[in-house]
Amino acid sequence: MKDLKEFTIPFVGLKLGEHHFNFKITKTFFEHFEYEEFNDVAINLDVLLNKKTTLLEFTLTFSGYVNVACDISNEHYNQDVSGTYHFIVKFGDEFNDENEELLIIPHGSYEVNIQQYVYETIVLSIPTKKIHPGIEDGTLKSDILDKLEELSLTKSETDTGKAKEGDKTDPRWDSLKKLLTDK
Repeated sequence: MKDLKEFTIPFVGLKLGEHHFNFKITKTFFEHFEYEEFNDVAINLDVLLNKKTTLLEFTLTFSGYVNVACDISNEHYNQDVSGTYHFIVKFGDEFNDENEELLIIPHGSYEVNIQQYVYETIVLSIPTKKIHPGIEDGTLKSDILDKLEELSLTKSETDTGKAKEGDKTDPRWDSLKKLLTDK
């Protein structure tokens, strides 16, 4: 995968101290990673680079929203996302990104690409179960929710755990149940 040039930060000409960079993250950023879970994206990313003599400290701070489908109703909604991620870049003999909080780049490098860290930080900030806010407060009306309510078990069926008295059971199961009681 090619690096996105706008997320490559040249640090050679920068003075020691803090430097700020601002980015607008859109859906095309995630399409670059072939991640298609988001319908729309609007995220502001602030990158703070603290350049020191032997290392670089990065702090990624982001906030905005991603438009996703609800896991229950499949309705699209805007999920607010925000977070902060901190990592350090050091210099070494060869490139090494095995540690998630420490990136080692070869001596003589003059720039660092942060796109992978941005991608992972935003994707991991999304909740594992995405629920439309209208479901939580009861204001969302949809055909899917109506059908789920219709098909859900009633309280009496869940409390007893058995079928109603008038229901007949399959005779094949009755003969199998005898095996359990014949011990």
